[in-house]
Amino acid sequence: MRNIAVLTSGGDSPGMNAAVRAVVRVGRSAGLTVYGVKRGYEGLIHAELEQMPLGSVSNWVNSGGSKLECARCAEMYTVSGQKRAVQTLKNWDIDGLVVIGGDGSFRGASKMVKLGARVVGAPGTIDNDIPGIDNTIGFDTAVNTLTYCINQLRDTAESHQRTFVVEAMGRHSGHIALHAGISGGADIILVPEITWSEKKVVKMVQRRIDQGKKFHLIVMAEGAGRAIKKPDYKAFDLVDYIDANTAESVTVRGCMPGHIQRGGAPTAADRIYATRCGKAAVEALLAGHNGLMVGELNGQMVEVPMKSATSRSGRRIDRELYNLAMQVS
Repeated sequence: MRNIAVLTSGGDSPGMNAAVRAVVRVGRSAGLTVYGVKRGYEGLIHAELEQMPLGSVSNWVNSGGSKLECARCAEMYTVSGQKRAVQTLKNWDIDGLVVIGGDGSFRGASKMVKLGARVVGAPGTIDNDIPGIDNTIGFDTAVNTLTYCINQLRDTAESHQRTFVVEAMGRHSGHIALHAGISGGADIILVPEITWSEKKVVKMVQRRIDQGKKFHLIVMAEGAGRAIKKPDYKAFDLVDYIDANTAESVTVRGCMPGHIQRGGAPTAADRIYATRCGKAAVEALLAGHNGLMVGELNGQMVEVPMKSATSRSGRRIDRELYNLAMQVS
């Protein structure tokens, strides 16, 4: 093996740059030439590669977002697009590719493996929804960012005796909502993995009011519903429902931190984890491994078959942790 490449795909996550830095530094120390692919699979298909010397990744460990840039690539869903991506690797004499992204990115990687490419993945997604490992690059930062938002809202909620509904990111995953909800002291946490009803939420709010509580914090994953009504979203929104079904004295407000949960400098935990993943990915390629993802499980770096990492069921929510959150709320 002489040449490897690295790309970041899908949504950006804090720590991606630290992972790329590790791939470059570890790869170069092993005598490899390392190429960076701009704009994910889109850049791979259109051959947007550049050689990355050691100095090219200086100060990347503390940077958020993706300096290689990310892009959603519809062409990668087609056989012709997948073949073009593999052909780019052949044209550039790339012996192995590191893909840093989530389950969608790994599905694209799996298609490339079937076409003859050598690919290893590293789990870069804030959703923490990849099976077979304990966490993903960017998850810790996203949880800390949302916890900060909840802390700020608590002051206003208490001062004005309001009920706030905070919408966390996570279309199919409630991990961010659960962990930030616990650390932020939320009264109610709603996630897509666990069935809930708006009537039950109102009852819980009313019970707390009867117990003398004057303000409430509800954290809801976006996949569980909508905090605030959007123009293109016709279903109910929780803020209006609570407002319409509680006493006039209850003032309800919604908050959508949105994409700030993706941004910002990665936490120390994410920087360290991303660095370990980058190193493990290069070592896997050097060992001749293919079609797998590296990650941490029970404190140890492991290799997970790409097929398992792209399971549609995703990584399950920790029901014991959820029950604890409800118990202490």
